[in-house]
Amino acid sequence: MVMSEYPSKVSLPQTNPGVTTVLEYLVIKFPYLNEQTWRKRITDGKVHRHDGSLITALSPFRAQERIYYYREVESEPCIPFKEKILFQDEHILVAYKPHFLAVTPGGIYVNECLQNRLRRSTSIETLQALHRIDRVTAGLILFSVNPESCHFYHQLFATRKIHKTYQAVATVDSSEQLVGKEWEVKNRLVQCEPRFRMRVTEGTSNSHSVIRCLKQTAQKALFELSPITGKTHQLRLHMQTLGWPILNDKYYPKLQQLSADDYKAPLQLLAKELQFIDPVTQQSRYFNCGSELALD
Repeated sequence: MVMSEYPSKVSLPQTNPGVTTVLEYLVIKFPYLNEQTWRKRITDGKVHRHDGSLITALSPFRAQERIYYYREVESEPCIPFKEKILFQDEHILVAYKPHFLAVTPGGIYVNECLQNRLRRSTSIETLQALHRIDRVTAGLILFSVNPESCHFYHQLFATRKIHKTYQAVATVDSSEQLVGKEWEVKNRLVQCEPRFRMRVTEGTSNSHSVIRCLKQTAQKALFELSPITGKTHQLRLHMQTLGWPILNDKYYPKLQQLSADDYKAPLQLLAKELQFIDPVTQQSRYFNCGSELALD
């Protein structure tokens, strides 16, 4: 059994969903973990409050109380690629995340994630990811270093005052002349089955991206993608909408059978640039991961 070195946090909601205890809430909050698993974690002292006091099976539900727990998995794969810190000051850290490495704990990954790797290497226990990209996507991630200024940077994402630029590679028809062209994609994305996938549906648009073609060969093209909104899998679906699903995508347009990661065929999606006005220092910030997706 592998247990996370760092606790995960859940905040109890303002509106009680009809439970009496913290245990009951955890059971309905995380349907993939049964009550027996949560009872054992509680008995073993692995669920606690912000002040460190332990949760018991009878601890009452209190709205907005923060609860901490430790993720556990039977075994955890080791991701054989290295992250890189590109910038760090007293408030933020910017790191490059390789393909296949999760940003934060999830699923079968508890310690093999960018956040926990960086906490170990920097000894900054308060390091907190300010946003996410998919595990199979590579690129830049912005972290908060100082809890006292963390909320200022969260607001950048909430108010869409941070500009993100991605690159993607897709297979194209040799007869298409795409270089220099630009597409604006707006549509409505909703969750579908399985729950980790999204789909395009009718209705008012809730996703928006601008996509340009930068380079092209006989069979592939390199695209620059600028997401205006930040819906789950937005760029992957918007490329599919245009008729060019991203190369090596196991989710779209068709969900492939579950299989081990193929390290030789990563999803061809890269979070390449971040640009914003620092809300604490008021400096203009621009970060580039320093690499580019190849067409060969």
